[in-house]
Amino acid sequence: MPRNLDNALGDGGMPLLAQLGISFDGYGEGWATATWTPTELACNPLGAVHGGVYGVIHDAAMNFATNAALESGDRAATLDIKYETMRAAEAGAELSVRGEVVRLARQIAYLESWVRDPAGELVSRGTGTFFVRRKERAD
Repeated sequence: MPRNLDNALGDGGMPLLAQLGISFDGYGEGWATATWTPTELACNPLGAVHGGVYGVIHDAAMNFATNAALESGDRAATLDIKYETMRAAEAGAELSVRGEVVRLARQIAYLESWVRDPAGELVSRGTGTFFVRRKERAD
């Protein structure tokens, strides 16, 4: 049975995410969603979201989605993330974020994530590979 992650809604248990302006608002078996209003902390001196911040956002969304697919006691850790940014976002923009498990195997999870503007246009997309460590279970 997938775990209850209600206590991770909001900043996902990471104050850095709140400081960047992201708030997780939903999850289900293998997916997670968030709203993201980038703060000035997330932006470079010219006012656009810094490229590396997208990596943090994608990692968080994919990690949340992975954990939403796992049973209580199982753990996931990032092995690899790749992301691309198609258009700039600025502080105060209203963005949506979604992470989804594409495939969950015994020890590896493959994921995708998206950041979209209010019109649904793709701002950034990511893919990731996560190591899954399963809790020993009594049979």
